[in-house]
Amino acid sequence: MKKIVLIGTIALFVLFGSISMALAQEAAFKIGVVDLYKAVNESEQGKKANADLESMIKSKKEALEAKGRAIEKLRSELEKQGDVLSADAKKNKAEEYERLTREYQRNASDSENEVRKKQGELTGRIIKQLREIILAMAKEEKYTMILERADGLVLYADGSIDITDKVISQMDGSSAKPKKKK
Repeated sequence: MKKIVLIGTIALFVLFGSISMALAQEAAFKIGVVDLYKAVNESEQGKKANADLESMIKSKKEALEAKGRAIEKLRSELEKQGDVLSADAKKNKAEEYERLTREYQRNASDSENEVRKKQGELTGRIIKQLREIILAMAKEEKYTMILERADGLVLYADGSIDITDKVISQMDGSSAKPKKKK
């Protein structure tokens, strides 16, 4: 009988020990969620990048609008003077109109590609810095896992595990520090 009680007592200790270890491991499991889109757009570097991009877009748009006005002026001249111009002059103006129109379309396409490329470069650089900050934060604060809150990736996350604002403030703090020269 003593053996059964002893074995039962040992089994209970093992069971409670296992449960307490499982609870201890569960308590050490720390998860965070970061909205990279928000971090990119709300950080100081992201705001500056967006302002630079807007400035670039504005200048390209102005240049395209000037070319568009020149094309419209030429088209208007063609319509108004079409009856008075000689066949050669009319043909030359029509060819110039077509050339300017193709050039305008090519410039518009090139400008779009250039803006897209610049946006990718700026965003890529910021995301790289954010990832470095997130990695350092994960190690320092002993996170088990940090997920990106992207459309469809994280369906639900309690706001208490969202560390986006903390990442943004660290990003802004690290960009405000002067860089040391080697």
